[in-house]
Amino acid sequence: MSFFDAILLGLIQGLTEFLPISSSGHLVLGQALLGVKQQDILFEVFVHFGTLLAVFVLLWRDIIDLFKSFFGVFKRKQSLSEYYKTSADFRTVVFILIATLPAVIIGLLLNSHIQKAFADPIMACYMLIVTALILSASYFTPTTLKPNTVLISIAMGLAQALAIFPGISRSGSTISTGMILGIGGHEAARFSFLLSIPAILGATILEGMSLFTRTPNSQTIYLLITGAAVSFIAGYVSMKVLLRVVKKGKLYWFAPYCLILGVLGLLFL
Repeated sequence: MSFFDAILLGLIQGLTEFLPISSSGHLVLGQALLGVKQQDILFEVFVHFGTLLAVFVLLWRDIIDLFKSFFGVFKRKQSLSEYYKTSADFRTVVFILIATLPAVIIGLLLNSHIQKAFADPIMACYMLIVTALILSASYFTPTTLKPNTVLISIAMGLAQALAIFPGISRSGSTISTGMILGIGGHEAARFSFLLSIPAILGATILEGMSLFTRTPNSQTIYLLITGAAVSFIAGYVSMKVLLRVVKKGKLYWFAPYCLILGVLGLLFL
């Protein structure tokens, strides 16, 4: 991988991580077109970590409130059930923990299959078409909004688990699921951004541990840092754009792009 490849792939990751067009699918296709032979998902994890930092920058107030509510459990003067009912932030923490479980389970059970999928651009193309169908379904959303619940969180968690495979948009599938179930575009996007934190952080720590066993050379580390920095900047911009789109309820605008990209990939790869 060259310095230019690292910049381009970091840019692709940052722009597509939160826009509902599958960052992993774009990375797989980008690597195939550039002829980049990526032996594992280490670079993928690092550029994802760059976008994770963008989440912290954009939602730092929300994240601090969630931490306060979590540790507030130990200082509460009421029962846990009462604290759950009265603290919206604590409920959000519980929802995030519950919604994270499906991705953890599937990630552990299908780890070898997932790594193989990242080397298969054809599969990514088929999954991009699936993403187009998911985004199209967001057109049919209830007009009456309701708050997030445990069941909605589980559904969004299952959508996130499906997005472990390249070509399925994590943000697109989770936000579409939330919108279809009636919690509204802005709230669905906010929860989706927060839900990405444990998923990306966990993957980063797990794969980052390999640094101690493989000890990459200085050139490789330089490329990893470059990709992460570029994805951080692009990720922040893409989040701001997506928030504007979901406020208008127009998430399905991205469906034609995913469909066309998937079909073109199948024709030319």
